[in-house]
Amino acid sequence: MALSVNGEIEEMVDSSFNRFDVVSDDSDHSYLNLNPPKKDCGDCFVNGNARTHKKIMQEWRILEKNLPELIFVQAYEKRVDLLRAVIVGAAGTPYHDGLFFFDIAFPADYPTRPPQVHYRSYGMRLNPNLYANGRVCLSLLNTWAGKKNEKWNPSESTVLQVLLSIQALVLNEKPYFNEPGHGMLGRSIWEKRSQAYNEDVFILSCKTMLFLLRRPPKNYEGFVARHFRERGDIILRACDAYRAGSVRVGYYGIHGSSSSSSSTIIDASEKFKMSIGKLYPELVAAFQRVGASVENFVERLKAESKTAPSSKARVVLKKSQRTRGIGLTKKFLRRMMEVLGLKKSGKSKADVTKKKSSSRKVRTSTTAVEETERE
Repeated sequence: MALSVNGEIEEMVDSSFNRFDVVSDDSDHSYLNLNPPKKDCGDCFVNGNARTHKKIMQEWRILEKNLPELIFVQAYEKRVDLLRAVIVGAAGTPYHDGLFFFDIAFPADYPTRPPQVHYRSYGMRLNPNLYANGRVCLSLLNTWAGKKNEKWNPSESTVLQVLLSIQALVLNEKPYFNEPGHGMLGRSIWEKRSQAYNEDVFILSCKTMLFLLRRPPKNYEGFVARHFRERGDIILRACDAYRAGSVRVGYYGIHGSSSSSSSTIIDASEKFKMSIGKLYPELVAAFQRVGASVENFVERLKAESKTAPSSKARVVLKKSQRTRGIGLTKKFLRRMMEVLGLKKSGKSKADVTKKKSSSRKVRTSTTAVEETERE
């Protein structure tokens, strides 16, 4: 599911790209050097009679027939032990309209052990289960603690189940709660932290989009370009709605419109607004390069650049604000000292010195008068 231009949820299927396909170029796969092919027939990935090879072919058939919308998988002609999958972020999550790639490798004793899965993170951690180094923590992969029925079962578990788990349990509506110990749903303090986490996630998702557009994974170049050509407008509209506070981050278009059902302003953090402000021009330019209809956004950026203050003016404004802030701080401190009796109101050191000098003159004059009277 994805969002349409008018904010409604629609099915997004790239008709020119097969959900499951077999390709030849495996040169940028994360596990390219994990199971180097053997020349003899003892290679379990080459020998068609080997148990591992047969099981992998069964996995191919399952994926080809049963892949759901928003998940695409490619296998490799000469490396049957490798797969690459992409999951499209679902509507109603901070991952919406993003692309998330996973490289998969079958071990030589598959299915006794689960497959290895590497998330192509570009050095960013946008989920408690997806590490910046690419590690994927999931009970089904035996990389995270879980109940016995949640772990890999050689007689039942499949790669399809792994991908569905990542889509539904990892890239979900409130990923903050994936981390153990992060409170309970419904409690306001945890919900606020979850919302703040979603803001960070959306920023990282947008950064991931830029990395993918600069250097898409092999064999997915056309898929990435077409996806953002079709979704660029929606992503930018979502950015506008989140900055304006008309809808909570991650929920753009969920209720059939581009705004919340209530008139309440959902104010995003200043950190989020600043981050989106910096990324926004980059997103517009990147989407424009792949042919997205972003003319309105381009024109708006041009208009904003004309009315925005120059860099020199911004420096002067910052200095003025800083100086004004220091002045206000001094006034506040003086007032507090007066209230606490540490300093008399409106009297400087010069005033006090002048008063003391005047007092001494009065006493001297009085003494002189007394001496004259005695004489």
